[in-house]
Amino acid sequence: MAITLTEKAAAHIARYMARRGKGLGLRFGVRTTGCSGLAYKLEYVDEAQDDDCIFESRGIKLFVDPKSLPYIDGTELDFAREGLNEGFKFNNPNVKDECGCGESFRI
Repeated sequence: MAITLTEKAAAHIARYMARRGKGLGLRFGVRTTGCSGLAYKLEYVDEAQDDDCIFESRGIKLFVDPKSLPYIDGTELDFAREGLNEGFKFNNPNVKDECGCGESFRI
């Protein structure tokens, strides 16, 4: 089991954490929502939870709750700029279908 980051994603997270001046890493999980059923959620972590699964990629710690792990195991997070937009891209090998708006997915 692993969650990984590209160089661009790791650099973006490291810059943001430095600006924040605190934080242990990034929490990555899923929530139920959207047209297809699941959506990714990301937030910076200041305190770990007892049941967190912790991965480290390119010097960044990634915290995943046990309920989300089966849906995102093997995912690589990338950070991309497309025109005026920028954001995380999720390369998740478990995804079977995504909604047209790109906000949710199904396993």
